[in-house]
Amino acid sequence: MNRFPLVQSVDQDGKWVSQEEKIEGTLIKSFYRHMLRVRTFDKKAVTLQRQGRLGTYALFEGQEAAQVGSALALKDHDWLFPTYRDHGATLTFGADMVRTFLYWNGRTEGCVPPEGKRIFPPAVPIATQIPHAVGAGMTEKRKGSQAISIAYFGDGATSEGDFHEGLNFGSVFKTPTLFFCQNNGYAISVPIEKQMNSETIAQKADAYGIPGVRVDGNDCVAVYQTVKKAAERARAGEGPTLIEALTWRYGAHTTADDPSKYRDQSISDERRVTTDPLTRLALYMKRERIWDEQWASHIEKELKEEINDAVDKMEAFAKPDINNVFDHVFATPVWPITEQKERYLKHVKGVSS
Repeated sequence: MNRFPLVQSVDQDGKWVSQEEKIEGTLIKSFYRHMLRVRTFDKKAVTLQRQGRLGTYALFEGQEAAQVGSALALKDHDWLFPTYRDHGATLTFGADMVRTFLYWNGRTEGCVPPEGKRIFPPAVPIATQIPHAVGAGMTEKRKGSQAISIAYFGDGATSEGDFHEGLNFGSVFKTPTLFFCQNNGYAISVPIEKQMNSETIAQKADAYGIPGVRVDGNDCVAVYQTVKKAAERARAGEGPTLIEALTWRYGAHTTADDPSKYRDQSISDERRVTTDPLTRLALYMKRERIWDEQWASHIEKELKEEINDAVDKMEAFAKPDINNVFDHVFATPVWPITEQKERYLKHVKGVSS
């Protein structure tokens, strides 16, 4: 018997296949709206990068259900620790869209969450945010609050020491932490079968004595229900859960990458037809008579306007202060940074050494 069966609520044809109670229509429509919102954002960001209006960008199209479903299962006072590919989750959780665009233009303002939102700056080094999430969870536990933390990471992160240290520490101290892995099959160019000999990522929970769950990461409903259950367990003082959400990233690792060099891109074309998270939810909504063409057209127009407005505001920002690159590395300036700064400023001014 498979100890880690794939949790699924809505299958690829839009049929309800779960023993769980169906979710009410208003929430289902919210799932769809949020997924369409972040997909539209993602497509716009890629276009902006190609036009030279945005820096190198990490795409997430195809992973919307995993990010939206998990973020919507959280409460406002929870902590969210994203990677550089989780802006779908952060936007859903309440991150400011203008600042999210600024982040991808290399601006420090892009790391500042809205007042009252506990969103950690996106982690670019792989897995380093996992111990931080455990620490935040431990803090909330000691304070006696009901807040939990969630750490987002990809399958590649499970090969890093930070992953194992985080799971061990969280397990020992029963921190209210969710370890949420989006397994999209590739750690940049390394396929999952060349990265590990384990059959699943979920089974790695066994080594730390915590529950492991495998969920269909393209099924927003199943992700939402799975994360909600794990969150309730954490709030009740029962400790962390490792969740493996199986999904797929359609495009490149980043806009600086060519995925055709290491994977068959026709798989993405097939998956757009067979496993796309938005198509699946739309099919379910039509089966349940929740779908409304007028509503769908309205939100599509509304979301495009929101995103275009955010782009205008991002591009209206004053040029960044070049000193910011150097002045916030250490609290007290150290000579190597000071020297680099002086050399760079001379270079910008065209002054030879």
